[in-house]
Amino acid sequence: MKQLLILSGKGGTGKTTVAAAFIRLAAAKAYGDCDVDAPNLHLVTAQSTELERTDYFGMPKARIDHEICTGCGLCRENCRFDAILQRDGFDTDRFACEGCGVCEVICPVHAIRMEPAIAGELNLYRNPETVFSTAILKTGSGTSGKLVTEVKKQLLKNMYPDTELIVIDGSPGIGCPVIASLSGVDMVLIVAEPSVSGIKDMKRIIETARIFRTRIGVCINKHNTNPVKSEAIEEYCAGEGIPFAGRIPFDRAAVEAINRQMTIADVDCPSGTAVRKVFSQTMKILSSEKEGANL
Repeated sequence: MKQLLILSGKGGTGKTTVAAAFIRLAAAKAYGDCDVDAPNLHLVTAQSTELERTDYFGMPKARIDHEICTGCGLCRENCRFDAILQRDGFDTDRFACEGCGVCEVICPVHAIRMEPAIAGELNLYRNPETVFSTAILKTGSGTSGKLVTEVKKQLLKNMYPDTELIVIDGSPGIGCPVIASLSGVDMVLIVAEPSVSGIKDMKRIIETARIFRTRIGVCINKHNTNPVKSEAIEEYCAGEGIPFAGRIPFDRAAVEAINRQMTIADVDCPSGTAVRKVFSQTMKILSSEKEGANL
């Protein structure tokens, strides 16, 4: 069983569009969306499936018992996150509270206790043929990396025994969700955008992936919007010894397909033809025996 993670250095490159197409082309039996801040893979891939929802508990939050509180103000004076509000007495700002527990320790009358707080929601879509794991983080919660880990655990726990390939749609950037997504995968395919910022962010995610010593491949989406920068990306990959998986053109038919909850692999269009070639090349890179060639 292989795990393929699809990432991008920045948002808006078409990462999820490529991931959805790969899921369709591979007839993947197990896949996940680890972009827990803004998941959207389910819009294309979760039709005709049963949904199981589970609350995800992150860092505990402080709760003040107003019947016990004497209003001394020590909690507010010592909260470095300004999470204690003074209204009619004292209360906690649940969005600002980081769960450090200082207020609970310092309260002389034990009026504050740390309580479990729902930080997000784990979703598992299932039918007799496929399993899809995803989640959404609640506004103000900061445990995105841990939630991504739970998404992957849920997927591995519930996948079917004959699963040969897991496709994971990751988060943009190089933050905690990406770090958690990278752990344990066999290959990361980076979807690059042919722009100044796109190239810079591509290099950052390549550097991050190399720390994990995972196999790396690169493809370009919307390559025809900037041929010069597309050439620069290919030249960079060649110079760094990074396998290049191909180019996908900007295609209005792709937008129409996504609006109909279809993938670009489902329609006969330039981007659909191109993504099939990128998929084929990616599978060759994934199955290559030259371990560490692009590290």
